Amino acid sequence: MTLYQPEIPGNVGAILRLSACFSVAVDLIEPLGFGFSDKRLKRAGMDYADHVDVTRHMDWDSFKASRTGRVVLLSSKATLRLHDAAFMPGDTLLMGSESAGVPNDVRDACDMAVRIPLAAGLRSLNLGVAAGIALAEALRQTKGFPA
Repeated sequence: MTLYQPEIPGNVGAILRLSACFSVAVDLIEPLGFGFSDKRLKRAGMDYADHVDVTRHMDWDSFKASRTGRVVLLSSKATLRLHDAAFMPGDTLLMGSESAGVPNDVRDACDMAVRIPLAAGLRSLNLGVAAGIALAEALRQTKGFPA
């Protein structure tokens, strides 16, 4: 699970907790919209944050240089629906910042972009909720849930 320049510490904390529970590492692409020691991050992540492997990257280029598998972008603008996507072991799910998503050059560098289908007239889910839905589908397809 990778977060591109996240802005809301509570969302990151919830995703750290989610990732810890499913034994999934988290990459954070800076800059962050808050200090990594923010109390809201710790409150949302609770003591689960100590059970997840977190890697911070100075920017998109340093993140890309560290990857070997596919990068799958979650985007409300994607045409491929989540349940129609074929996930593979080693895929990394990329979530954009809460207010801006990802810039076009990052979008273009991703191997696949998927969206979670929503009811007509509604734009998006909370970042943590979307991360949980997408991660569960990717783990289901790749048989990657913890034993």
